[in-house]
Amino acid sequence: MGLGGTARKLQKVTDMAEDVYTRLNDLRDQIVEMRETTQETSDRVDRLERESAEMRALLEALAEKEGIDVESVTADAHIVEAEESGDDVESEEEAAGSTGEDESKSVAAGDTE
Repeated sequence: MGLGGTARKLQKVTDMAEDVYTRLNDLRDQIVEMRETTQETSDRVDRLERESAEMRALLEALAEKEGIDVESVTADAHIVEAEESGDDVESEEEAAGSTGEDESKSVAAGDTE
């Protein structure tokens, strides 16, 4: 192998190193951009949480002024939400072909295996 072969190998290694360096810089830029986006998102979430707390305080004050039991209304809303969530689970089970209902009828009728 002469100097020509060594020069080609050296050029190949140099090209690979430049490619890695370029990719590293691109990755660094992506990380910086991601950090900025994450910080912006965090700031936005913090602002929304503050606004939500302010609105809740105002609604509670208005409800109290009107004689509305906030805890009762909140509890009712959670119950409705839980029932709707339970209906969604049952619908998914029915769509998947669940036989849980048939099995419970068999056990209730005394059919055991």
